Amino acid sequence: MLDPAQRKRFLRDNRARIGIVIVVIMSLAALLAPVIARQSPIGIDLVHLLEKPSADHWLGTDIQGRDVWSRLVYGARVSLTVGLISQGIALLLGVSLGLLAGFYGRWVDELVMRLADVTLAFPTLLLLIAMVAALEPSMGVVYATIGIVGWAGMARLVRGQVLVVRQLEYIQAIRALGAGDLRIMLQHVLPNVIAPVVIAATLGVAGAIMAEAALSFLGLGVPPPAPSWGSMIADGRDLDQLRRAPWTSVFPGVAIGAAVLGFNLLGDALRDALDPRQHYRAVKDT
Repeated sequence: MLDPAQRKRFLRDNRARIGIVIVVIMSLAALLAPVIARQSPIGIDLVHLLEKPSADHWLGTDIQGRDVWSRLVYGARVSLTVGLISQGIALLLGVSLGLLAGFYGRWVDELVMRLADVTLAFPTLLLLIAMVAALEPSMGVVYATIGIVGWAGMARLVRGQVLVVRQLEYIQAIRALGAGDLRIMLQHVLPNVIAPVVIAATLGVAGAIMAEAALSFLGLGVPPPAPSWGSMIADGRDLDQLRRAPWTSVFPGVAIGAAVLGFNLLGDALRDALDPRQHYRAVKDT
């Protein structure tokens, strides 16, 4: 996706470096959770309730005596999985429908865009709550709902790019040579619109992590006792508990903020690296 010049600009960007470090740390925590977790993330210990951070419990314990560090690293696995899978669903739906709408136009474009308008007319969190509440909470439901809600913006982005690309002369020449619609869309149109899609998907992962945390905070996300950063904050939101044991909510809140920051920084750096105007500025400056 990135040519050598774009890759060089990307890796020189401090935002990219910081984002890569954050995402790599989060990914390693998710992959190595069984190794680096000191305790069971769901094991209840009524003897050690709300203990302060110590050598035995690096980040303390929660209201049920569960190790906060263990729940935090296992929660990274949940957040990363939800972010990637839900964005995969949004990409599949949004790219497919946006490609069809932009390429064929007319009633196909009208139908897809009106469906997108209906989806975007509702506040995202309200729509997520309504969809999840209508179904039995599970990981699969969380993946699907966040992905389905996120397709509309992706479809609009792809459709706008396709409307430009399909009018280019080389597309008309390929069509005149007898190439079929499917071949033109997949081999010649899609590769030319994929760059902004990747940027949007990277930023979308951050949004999906926030959405999952919000649903879990409300009790509609990952079903207990599975650890989730949002449910960890919810468990410690009681005012007295916040005063006695702020670590139960502060650490998962910091983890959510860091994860969202990491993916947003990557998305911003990718956007600038793929922007041709950045290249012209760099040439002008030299």
